[in-house]
Amino acid sequence: MAVQEQLYTLEEYRKIALLPENEDKRLEWESGVIVDMGSSSRLNAVIAARIIYFLNLHVIPNDLGYVTGPDAGFLLNPVGRVRLPDAAFISKARGVDLMGVEFDVAPDLAVEVVSPDEDVFRKVKEYIRSGTRMVLAVYGQEKVVDVFTPTLEGEYRVQELTLEDTFDGGEVLPGFKLRLTDIFPA
Repeated sequence: MAVQEQLYTLEEYRKIALLPENEDKRLEWESGVIVDMGSSSRLNAVIAARIIYFLNLHVIPNDLGYVTGPDAGFLLNPVGRVRLPDAAFISKARGVDLMGVEFDVAPDLAVEVVSPDEDVFRKVKEYIRSGTRMVLAVYGQEKVVDVFTPTLEGEYRVQELTLEDTFDGGEVLPGFKLRLTDIFPA
């Protein structure tokens, strides 16, 4: 990840993110610093695409909301970040505006397909503090998914799922079930 040293306002970040030369970049904003997240590995890209596919198979026919891919930004308040999860879900009931550079709310579900140099626990804390109801940390090499949900104390609990397990969307995605064998390539 290449980090630009200059500090930018949120408005400056938005302008920079929309420049033609940044069209193919995944730029996040961390309290004034613009971070180029780089490209995903082939394995991570395939896993993210499969997760998006299965989410859409459930969300679209049930008119539950919106599934986004790795280019959608979410303004996480109060932590002052714009994050681009590999996949996300936002409930239609929240009445989000689809116009603009990034969503001005945290997603209901954030999916991070974890890269070796990524601090996923910091991201999980940011998502949870900003109102995300569930975070999936997906480990492609290990074929494991950690499911993070907030606690009443403002922390999070984690449940580890392996290839033998099925993910349940719970209250965040009622009726959604996903076998882990369906997202990890053989």
